[in-house]
Amino acid sequence: MLLILGIVIGLLLGLTGAGGSVFAVPLLIMIGGISIHEAVTLSLAAVAAITLYGSVRNLTKQTILWLPAALLAGSGILAAPLGKVLGTMLSETILMAGFSILAILIAIRMWLTATTMPEASKVVRGSHLSLESTNGLLCKFSPTGQFQMRPKCMSGLLLGGLMVGLLSGLFGVGGGFLIIPLLLLLSQVSMIQAVSTSLVVIAFISSSGFIAHIVLGETTHLSLGSLAWLITGGLLGMFAGQLLSHRIANASLQKIFAIGLMAVSALMLFTQLI
Repeated sequence: MLLILGIVIGLLLGLTGAGGSVFAVPLLIMIGGISIHEAVTLSLAAVAAITLYGSVRNLTKQTILWLPAALLAGSGILAAPLGKVLGTMLSETILMAGFSILAILIAIRMWLTATTMPEASKVVRGSHLSLESTNGLLCKFSPTGQFQMRPKCMSGLLLGGLMVGLLSGLFGVGGGFLIIPLLLLLSQVSMIQAVSTSLVVIAFISSSGFIAHIVLGETTHLSLGSLAWLITGGLLGMFAGQLLSHRIANASLQKIFAIGLMAVSALMLFTQLI
């Protein structure tokens, strides 16, 4: 079962881009029949492995912005364990409700992006969509094409990394839904650069969150076999998703995923409120 779930999670990541990791936790809870604490731990492990694989594949494309990735990942790695500590202070009901609300907000953003920026849904195909104006941007490129690290730019990236790390450790989400729009908001990067950089950041932050859950959590009964099956399925799904994305990734598919995520999240929230 975990192998199949891993394939589905990896497939969704490959088709939707870095934001697809939010599907992992509800699938593990509703189909895998495990608690949210276990689901978050397994999700972090799977997302870390899958995004690491995606990052390695992007190395040859030279689309990763290493300086902003280092700032985002550095602060996120520190914040992810704090998210886990916060999670231990909250009841499972509150965690489930909090995750459901977060997932609904992400689904709404996916729908709006597919509606207002349909070109962005082609990101997994290698789209080079970017902002046209640099006016008001905190992070800019030098005339030679180097990413310039100004104080305000660094502050924005560090704060963004802290927020992503906290949410990752708390809810088991990768954070692509925050990292990608943050990079596009702060700088004139292409969509493919934003996604490639996001994958690297998520790999490091999710790894930190997973380690924190193992060290600080109550999930010691999770076997290495369970993790291996989930990760293996995730890698297979990611590979298949990236192949299929060149043919079927579009705004309509993004809207379908948004509706599905919203429906599942609303159901999770409803079950906690009744």
